[in-house]
Amino acid sequence: MPNGQTNLKTRQLGSTDMFITPIGFGAWAIGGGDWVYAWGPQDDSESITAIHHALDLGINWIDTAAGYGLGHSEKVVAKALNGMSERPFVFTKCSLPWNERGEFVDSLKRDSIRKECEGSLRRLKIDAIDLYQIHWPRPDEEIEEGWATLAELQREGKVRWIGVSNFSVSQLERASAIAPVNSLQPPYSLVRPEVEIDILPYCRKNNIGVIVYSPMYSGLLTGKMTAERIKNMPADDWRQHDAEFKPPKLEKNLQLVEKLAIFGKQHAVEPGVVAIAWTLRNPVVTGAIVGARRPSQVDGTFPSVEFRLSPQEIEQLDGILTGKT
Repeated sequence: MPNGQTNLKTRQLGSTDMFITPIGFGAWAIGGGDWVYAWGPQDDSESITAIHHALDLGINWIDTAAGYGLGHSEKVVAKALNGMSERPFVFTKCSLPWNERGEFVDSLKRDSIRKECEGSLRRLKIDAIDLYQIHWPRPDEEIEEGWATLAELQREGKVRWIGVSNFSVSQLERASAIAPVNSLQPPYSLVRPEVEIDILPYCRKNNIGVIVYSPMYSGLLTGKMTAERIKNMPADDWRQHDAEFKPPKLEKNLQLVEKLAIFGKQHAVEPGVVAIAWTLRNPVVTGAIVGARRPSQVDGTFPSVEFRLSPQEIEQLDGILTGKT
């Protein structure tokens, strides 16, 4: 599987030798509860079953991060991959080390990143990370030091390819002056389409692979989110504090979901599949990260591997975004 051997269609991620499926398994939520961006407590055994189910269906990459659950997500991924003769590609991230109180401390210092990399390799129980990414470009003044360190780790063979997440065009240019940027991971969805303006065109021009995160805006566009469900979320679910999940934006977003449901019903797919397909319609996007905590969630979004919107449907959805329909 690491060589792209899967029955599903794959696309080359930028200038790397990795051919990835249109969607990958997102491991943010399986990080568990009791940290600043938690989704509430999770059942590790169910998370592992969800990963196995996704891989059985042919998905060939997993995106995690050291920060997800303060290392817990990486440990769960390692348990899921234990004993596999052919594992999927494993992508993880750095730049958010935490202190003894479990608080993130932004750092792109060389020593900090090298320590993070060793920690991720140990938790994931792998010899090399397939794609190592700077999670956030903070502090901005340390970007050059951080990126030079990732290039160093790549030369040493501890990571195979290097990328960034949440970078602006100017930050991408600064990194590219030091070493090639193999991939970018930006937020991209019908709720957050802003990267279409200049970031995606830049990636296309410079052959930077793009894997987008939160194509369903963290569950908001799945068709299963309601004001009542949000109200009853666990106390440590970060989404309760996100403006898109609260009035007045929530009402507008739920209206959008109703329209997605109409498209989905015509093709017997869930609204979330339509939302993911909208991101994949963009030729610059190599793949979309789709999170899951249970096998049933994998089944609900898996049709997005092949489902594609027609030009007319894309035009209609774009019209909704611009307020024309």
